[in-house]
Amino acid sequence: MDPPHHRMQTCAMPPRTVTTARQRRLGVELRKMREAAGLNAREAAAILGLDHTKVSHMETARTGVGSDRLRVLANSYGCTDEPYLQALIAMATERDRGWWEEYRGTLPAGFLDLSELEAKAKNLRTYQIAHLPGLAQTEDYARAVFRFTFPRLDEDHIEARIEHRMRRAHILDRRDGPHFSAVIHEAALRMRFGGAATTRAQLEHLLTLSERPNCTIRVLTFDVDGFAGSGQAVLLATGDVPQLDTVHLDFAHGAAFLDAAAQLSAYRDLLAEMESRSLEVAESRDLIREIAHKL
Repeated sequence: MDPPHHRMQTCAMPPRTVTTARQRRLGVELRKMREAAGLNAREAAAILGLDHTKVSHMETARTGVGSDRLRVLANSYGCTDEPYLQALIAMATERDRGWWEEYRGTLPAGFLDLSELEAKAKNLRTYQIAHLPGLAQTEDYARAVFRFTFPRLDEDHIEARIEHRMRRAHILDRRDGPHFSAVIHEAALRMRFGGAATTRAQLEHLLTLSERPNCTIRVLTFDVDGFAGSGQAVLLATGDVPQLDTVHLDFAHGAAFLDAAAQLSAYRDLLAEMESRSLEVAESRDLIREIAHKL
């Protein structure tokens, strides 16, 4: 009978030309496990009977890793966290092509990565200060937001971004979709995108969402003193296990995805602080309704 590492070699996967956020995250987790075990890539490759470049390719998501190899590596790295390992195996064996892949080459890759992150999350927690969360936006409001993008976008690109944003929101309609919890600064509620009528319709849509059992909408009012981190848009996507949580930061020049343990801990604390300082759900609805009525 062939030795185990030889049998695993026969099912080597071809190099990828395009990688998704989930594939890259799996590679990151493999590297984290290896480094925690104090092994270099050559030592890890020797465990599998492979050239050391193969391990590097796995850790950069250039090639995939099968469940057998993943278990062998995890065992050799001393990983005994079975829920974490099962979550990694699920990531490694995914073969479904998400709807967002239809936009590859049309929209920035970060848009696709965000769609995938949201679709796979168990819970989504966000804080917004300048405009309403993308998952809660109406089509007209989103169009007004994208028309303020610099450099200016042509109409075809604006419409592609709107269509993509509206499709993202369908995860809130899924029975198995994530719970969506948003803290929205009062400034974002009062900011007018597209004029009074568009803003009013947007706030009414937000009120409708707030009545759903899978949506929690809270408002952070002007009366609350500022605190560190309050000036940026933050999204925390909860994975199958806490180690696989991801923070998404939205900047004018693009997006950042954070996964280091210290970063995750810091942003969990930040979001908890924002939630504790915001109005209760019923009070938040009352304020949203009042602002909409005055438009």
